[in-house]
Amino acid sequence: MTVCIERVELYPLLYPVEGHFKFFETRPGGPLGRASVVVKITTSDGTVGWGEAVPSPRWSYETPETVLSTVRDYFAAELLGRDPRDCAAIHRQFDRVIAPSFSTGQPIARSGVDLALFDLVGKLCRQTAAEMWQRDDRVGIELSWTLNPRSLPELEAELEGARQRGYRHFNLKVAPDLDRDREHLRIIRREFPHAVVWVDANGGFTTDQAKQAARAFADLGLLAFEQPVPANCLSGLRQLQQLGALPIVLDEGLVSLTDLREFHQLGLLDGAAIKVPRVGGVTEARRQIEYLRQHGLLFLASGLTDPDLALAAAVPLLASHGLQYPAALNGPQYLTASVLREPWVPRKGWLDVRPGWGLGVEVDETQLERLWHPQQDGMGRD
Repeated sequence: MTVCIERVELYPLLYPVEGHFKFFETRPGGPLGRASVVVKITTSDGTVGWGEAVPSPRWSYETPETVLSTVRDYFAAELLGRDPRDCAAIHRQFDRVIAPSFSTGQPIARSGVDLALFDLVGKLCRQTAAEMWQRDDRVGIELSWTLNPRSLPELEAELEGARQRGYRHFNLKVAPDLDRDREHLRIIRREFPHAVVWVDANGGFTTDQAKQAARAFADLGLLAFEQPVPANCLSGLRQLQQLGALPIVLDEGLVSLTDLREFHQLGLLDGAAIKVPRVGGVTEARRQIEYLRQHGLLFLASGLTDPDLALAAAVPLLASHGLQYPAALNGPQYLTASVLREPWVPRKGWLDVRPGWGLGVEVDETQLERLWHPQQDGMGRD
């Protein structure tokens, strides 16, 4: 039986958080929390697919308001009446209605729709995520604990919190205070000598600072130096590659497969930290993972403090595609609420793959109402 998309509904949410993380402010002077936009797509036979976009204005140009307007006013019209299984044609149409800038236009907004379509198709086809990708199921993935301390006492408290929750590996936010960063790394190594550790500057160093940092970090057994300079600082990336002190992994500047391929061919990276929301969803993220594996590049994974449905996409994708290193998916570390009937709870730093069709999770719609947080007057659910 042919089914078509009949309704697209949007839920702007604000998840309460605990702990300090530099990307939690939703707008200047606004409340702290993890903003998201949940996407619900319903077909003519009543099947429902769920997705979630996770805008982060202090990390990217996309805000909760732009995600809502982009999906509501541009993408939704292209979805109504379509067969949800024709995902390739849908994404081509999205490219026409939202033009790219340097890369894919509005990728975080697009990710919410992509996840909902993926969930919907999995349910219609009665397949798990791994089955849809024709990959072997794996039990789950190990997580890395995100460290974003503002002082030594705060670092020590975070390390103890990680230890108590069974985490063994860490990613540390660095820049611009190199002396402080180096001291933090020494403490981490003292307390967890066998941990997998990498540093992430979020583009916060200048080229000269990043070269100095790479030299200073080189003897501390780090896995990688993530996004040491701004995404458009190509000459700085080339200098860091020529220096060769640490593997350089990129994040913010890699949105499409084209970006990844070009940066690789220019010799500007050793690998990438795959973020499902950043690249527009699981469809594009999977292409980039396959490219990394094909070319022997370092395959790391992270997120945007992904809640619930965004996490439900990342976990089976990373598990079924052979992620070898702990994933910096810190939603379970910071978020204190959930819209799922069975919230994500790590066991000794691990998250298990869910066995259900599509994204494998079930939404409790009463929790959507509880976390409802309209970002702007007139922004409704449709």
